[in-house]
Amino acid sequence: MHFSSGNKLSRFKHTLPALLIAGALAMGTQSSQASATHGAFSLLTQGHVPAVIHSGQAVSAKVLETNKQLKLGLVLPLRNESELDSLIAQLYDPSSSLYHHYLSSKEFTTRFEPSQADYDKVVAWAKANHLTVTATTANRHIVDVQGSVNDVNRALHVTMRQYQHPTENRLFFAPDREPTLDLGVQLLHVNGLDNYVRPFTHMRRHPASAQAVIAHASGSGPSGNYLPSDIRAAYYGSGSLTGAGQTAAIFSYDGYQSSDLSGYYSATGASDPGVPVNNVLVNGFNGACTNPSTGSSSCSDGEQILDIANLAGMAPGLTQILFYEGSSAGDILNQMASDDTASVISSSWGGGDFGSSDDSIYKQFQAQGQTFVNASGDAGSYTTSNWAAPSLDPYITDVGATDLTTNGAGGSWASETAWADSSGGYLSSAGYAIPSYQQLSGVINSTNKGSTQYRNDPDIALEGNFDNPTYSNGQLETGVGGTSYAAPRLAGVIALANQQAAANGVGNIGFLNTALYNFGVGSNYHSYFHDITSGSNGGFKAVAGFDLVTGWGSPIGPAFISALVGTK
Repeated sequence: MHFSSGNKLSRFKHTLPALLIAGALAMGTQSSQASATHGAFSLLTQGHVPAVIHSGQAVSAKVLETNKQLKLGLVLPLRNESELDSLIAQLYDPSSSLYHHYLSSKEFTTRFEPSQADYDKVVAWAKANHLTVTATTANRHIVDVQGSVNDVNRALHVTMRQYQHPTENRLFFAPDREPTLDLGVQLLHVNGLDNYVRPFTHMRRHPASAQAVIAHASGSGPSGNYLPSDIRAAYYGSGSLTGAGQTAAIFSYDGYQSSDLSGYYSATGASDPGVPVNNVLVNGFNGACTNPSTGSSSCSDGEQILDIANLAGMAPGLTQILFYEGSSAGDILNQMASDDTASVISSSWGGGDFGSSDDSIYKQFQAQGQTFVNASGDAGSYTTSNWAAPSLDPYITDVGATDLTTNGAGGSWASETAWADSSGGYLSSAGYAIPSYQQLSGVINSTNKGSTQYRNDPDIALEGNFDNPTYSNGQLETGVGGTSYAAPRLAGVIALANQQAAANGVGNIGFLNTALYNFGVGSNYHSYFHDITSGSNGGFKAVAGFDLVTGWGSPIGPAFISALVGTK
């Protein structure tokens, strides 16, 4: 894999190209507190202050209570990153002797993570600044801390304030300026400094107007809704691959009720494949089912249940599903990379503290042969108001949604159109330049109207219309949709491919996009994908080949899997 030299708009829109001294940054600005930070290090990534504060859309209401406790993640940058980029390119080049010869987590840490001495300095600095170290990580990537606002203000040379949210009836907190640290060790980012964007799922409940839309659904579930077995039959058929020997993982900002998972199978009539689900609670997360999207304490776990059921349904022979739960994206992702247990990871969440600093973790996934698939979103073509990270990140695979028709319940694939709410497109404000895999001849053209400057979404798509069930807080729900369904379904397909790869004695599939785009511009494209050419998401239309509604289309499972495994 290789990205263009202009990747991520000179690394990231808000990223500084090199070490900067805060005295140079803060000269004549901020307050007397900031002017006292001569010699402090600024962070490699900026953007700790939400753009709505800079623009004046969010008005400061008051300072944040100084005794309030904040949980932060001090993120350290990778070492030898140019060497890492070169290695990743070779790992995904079929002509290279290193093709799919991945690193272990321990090997990655030794070669590319910060030194133990630098990590220890960050720990010591935190303690010296009255911040309690709540967790350290085996790969020396993040130091998790907790402290009062007063101590955070002093340590980071900021003033934490509360601002009126411009579109929601709530206050959010954020620093009044970019942090600087008298540390002597460069940091990449500080996670958790604002709560401007709450975590949210990409599951959508149907509006009343969608009742007619789902009337054609031909699934085996209630009201013709699609069960996981229907989706497996449509995209894979009756083949023998089950994901045996593979571990898959699910990213979640929230917990779930195990009774809702069993309730799902009872209420829908779906067969429970019996895949063990093992919860991994990250950095003290208590595992409770709440509702971080709204800040409510009431359980709403329809997303979590559909993620598990659809992943297990597509790959019913999985050894296990690891369900990672936490309050910080950086912590969860880093734990997944450090554990290096799951060969494929699915995420159907956006918002929260997803950000550019996670790219170093995505690179670790790639170097270790772990596939990360992400739901692209459910609000039609991207605008600045309906896009949220990690969508549009070039280091992950973004999955759009379609409207599938099968040849009867449990039948084969019949036809497919774009789902009107499937998010796709591009945004200059997302901060990512077009990656090299989208610069291949034949990807971007006048028909699909993609960008030749910025990263385009999605890469691939699967069924996600309002014709699916889930189960939440003791209740069956039907007519549910979203790219939330598409992501775990694709993760299941990758688990099948990894099973075949293991049987063939070759490495895991790993980062998917290099293969996807090479397949797309190749002569066998129509053997590997259902080319979806009808429908739109408002701003873009589904057209022949790549488009910004369905990517390359949906996978023709057996051929797609064989091509992935036999790329070399």
